[in-house]
Amino acid sequence: MLDKGNIRDRMSRAIKNNKADYLEIRLEESRSRRLSFRGRELEDIGSASGLGCCVRALVKGGWGFASFNNLDLLEEKMGQAVAQARLIGNETSKFTLLEAIEDYVDAPVRKSPFQFSLYEVKSLMDKYVTVIWSIPKIQTSIIFYGDSEKIVHFANSEGSFIRQSRQDVSLRVSVVAREGGEVQQAGISLGSNGDFGIVEGLYGKIEKTAHKAVEILSSPKIKGGEKTVVLDPILAGVFVHEAFGHLSESDFIYENENMRKLMTLGRCFGGKHLNIVDGAAVPGRRGSFKYDDEGVPATKTYLISEGILVGRLHSRETAAKMGEKVTGNARAVDYRFPPIVRMTNTFIEPGEMSFDQLIGDVKDGVYVKNWFGGTTSMEMFTFSSAEAYRIRGGRVEEMVRPVTLSGNVFNTLEMIDAVGNDLDMNEGGGCGKGGQMPLPVSNGSPHIRIQKCLVGGR
Repeated sequence: MLDKGNIRDRMSRAIKNNKADYLEIRLEESRSRRLSFRGRELEDIGSASGLGCCVRALVKGGWGFASFNNLDLLEEKMGQAVAQARLIGNETSKFTLLEAIEDYVDAPVRKSPFQFSLYEVKSLMDKYVTVIWSIPKIQTSIIFYGDSEKIVHFANSEGSFIRQSRQDVSLRVSVVAREGGEVQQAGISLGSNGDFGIVEGLYGKIEKTAHKAVEILSSPKIKGGEKTVVLDPILAGVFVHEAFGHLSESDFIYENENMRKLMTLGRCFGGKHLNIVDGAAVPGRRGSFKYDDEGVPATKTYLISEGILVGRLHSRETAAKMGEKVTGNARAVDYRFPPIVRMTNTFIEPGEMSFDQLIGDVKDGVYVKNWFGGTTSMEMFTFSSAEAYRIRGGRVEEMVRPVTLSGNVFNTLEMIDAVGNDLDMNEGGGCGKGGQMPLPVSNGSPHIRIQKCLVGGR
């Protein structure tokens, strides 16, 4: 671990010896481990550690950026970043200014994965593989485990110095079943900001997942068309993240005139029961932190409040350019990249209805759970569910084949007519944007009900 005092002195010198409208340095110490199984066989296992640094300079609206691994090059690379920015800059810099911050933040670890050797982690995954392959009709399976720890030292020309650490744990399990020429899959995806406990004791959950893949093989398909659909918290969370959350990232809005018109603050997107939030200040989640990668304190930002668009996500530059408050959403996956506007913990706030009330007046509909993929293009989306069930007469009945849900996000938000009281967060997976992935995030929702949703089936 690097000496904090020495690192701070070196970062301060590099900043003082260069002139720009704004300067920052981000230095990262990291370690990570991974292992994966394909079928019964261990396919990959390894660990890594590293030290890297990046510098960024703003001059007359132009940015210069450099990343490197040799700290002896710090002042040289800072000079290069300033020179690059001067070549580009030809206008007035717009950048939200902040008071200097000095803080030291330790990772909020509950049960550190680094308490366990990689051999112990492998032994646990071996047991999960045995559980999966005890189920008949399994064709193959994939298990991926990863953990990491990162310590970030941040300094800027405003006088801030922040040392912040975080840990991350993730597990993905996918099971494929086959009977004759028919193939189906089921899976789980879990993650946390430093709690190894989330990957322990999953024997029952993994066995149920394997059985689910087999069960889907004999499930019937339903006829496609517009239907009343109830989404579980995982699929609803993915919907709000992928279909709406990315549209709320203000670098995208600022650069796209059509999106500026669509995402006009004050526009009505749904009923008073619809509230959508993003924020790293929401504690204990995989996307939580105290400061973003521009040294901005985390916030909780309402994007939609009682159906009205009231906010969006900002970096310091986009906030200044659009005349809005900075939100602490500038994030970089690591030192090799400059920070860009990214989500953190994105979710629909709970309403007042129980699940039984939510489905109680659905005469003929579909209950969809979990997801296996999807695409978005501007405001259009298509998502594939992992599970689907018929709803008849206010009751969830037989399983059917997984379905696709498609539509326009703005029309779909208006069609959400009921929000449950059972908020749950999905901590698995990672977000990708601008070549930076996987970035730890979480998303979630209560159960929600959507009228006239386009369902793909037979």
